[in-house]
Amino acid sequence: MIIGATAIGRCFNPKQQQPNNNSNMTLIKSISGIRGTIGGRAGDTLNPLDIVKFTSAYATFIRQNGGNGSKAEFNQFRPTIVVGRDARLSGVMVDDIVCGTLMGMGYDVVNIGLATTPTTELAVTTLGADGGIIITASHNPRQWNALKLLNSNGEFLTAKDGAQVLDIAEREDFSYAPVDELGHLINCDEADLWHIEDVLGLELVDAEAVKKAGFKVCVDAINSVGGIILPQLLDRLGVEYKVLNGEPTGDFAHNPEPLEKNLTGIMDEMRSGQYDLGIVVDPDVDRLAFICEDGKMFGEEYTLVSVADYVLSHTPGNTVSNLSSTRALRDVTERHGGQYTASAVGEVNVTTMMKQVGAVIGGEGNGGVIYPECHYGRDALVGIALFLSNMAQKGKKASELRAEYPDYSIAKNRIDLTPDTDIDAILGKVKEIYSNEKITDIDGVKIDFADKWVHLRKSNTEPIIRVYSEAATMEAADELGKQVMQVVYDMQ
Repeated sequence: MIIGATAIGRCFNPKQQQPNNNSNMTLIKSISGIRGTIGGRAGDTLNPLDIVKFTSAYATFIRQNGGNGSKAEFNQFRPTIVVGRDARLSGVMVDDIVCGTLMGMGYDVVNIGLATTPTTELAVTTLGADGGIIITASHNPRQWNALKLLNSNGEFLTAKDGAQVLDIAEREDFSYAPVDELGHLINCDEADLWHIEDVLGLELVDAEAVKKAGFKVCVDAINSVGGIILPQLLDRLGVEYKVLNGEPTGDFAHNPEPLEKNLTGIMDEMRSGQYDLGIVVDPDVDRLAFICEDGKMFGEEYTLVSVADYVLSHTPGNTVSNLSSTRALRDVTERHGGQYTASAVGEVNVTTMMKQVGAVIGGEGNGGVIYPECHYGRDALVGIALFLSNMAQKGKKASELRAEYPDYSIAKNRIDLTPDTDIDAILGKVKEIYSNEKITDIDGVKIDFADKWVHLRKSNTEPIIRVYSEAATMEAADELGKQVMQVVYDMQ
């Protein structure tokens, strides 16, 4: 395989800077990596010293665990790590430190530059690399960045593996390569092409039907890597498009989380009546939301539901989503004769459960579509191609597709607690009070009623309990959530 070399040009844009609100300096060390706000003191935020430490710990973990099948020493085997990043303002700084640290650890680095999270995941397997680091804070605001860590399968580390990386970092149990055994940097500009070819090669992606349909779409790329790769995909599918916020400056035009309250710009554009579909992604393009031709939200929860319905109509089987996702996926799965299973919250938990039950499709209600025929990772490109194929084959508008599914609403609330509150004891008491209902406790406590549910789970980063509830209307969902919240308040 020949990897194309690229020249990286950098320039300073003197446009007026937006205020960088770093008043709440944060560094979050979790099993999936490290994320935080940029700037501030070492140990308090995501800064160069902590980037070096965690990158070194990850590299040590890969070497200790054999990477892609070898535990050899520096002079016998030079392992390879893929690095990709979204377009965040801090991306170049973090990227330079990560790549330099990996080379200092004796690794060759294939830097694919500006790339989506799923593109980076697929590049790991395409190249047969030992792992990958994705530099992205996903939907977080502009002052955040993060290191997301991949294994040799291009998948996020398990909880056990992530804990090992954190332990290595805590003990600083790593050493660097001597000068003759430093790694090399290889710039690669082909990863987007590999990703697009993989998507177009999927059996259920009906590129010919999409081309014949003559769709016109509007895309909000939120000033990140979606503005680079989505036009390439849509060109290959023969779709006419307009891109809003397409320049990958990292200076996000609005809050980057793809929720209705943040999408007034594209929703107004869609109301012009010129488009068949609105497409919205987050900065690293693993979350996907659609807007109907009339300017109304398709519903972030229903991205996975609709794509799953299409997949199940061709390849019946099982599905998985996390406990906080809509019940509509269960309904659609059972309609096709399959079995639905809920996992703990978190992408790695979803993919683990998918493998256990042999799910043909799964994901998360935040617009994350995981289709194993391509890879075990949330992938907006896969979701777009399958959704457009469904529209083309059925000859239906987006709003007509949405009308085919059960109509649920999810309310999201939180209970603020003091740091010394025994959250586990509270959740245990909730289980006891609602013991006559169906209870799931693999991740907090989920109470399933006949026509609604409520899920309480403790935050990993704050002294709060997240309370998600779903019912036939938003009013009923919010009432259910607050009813259970009151039970918790009465305990204190």
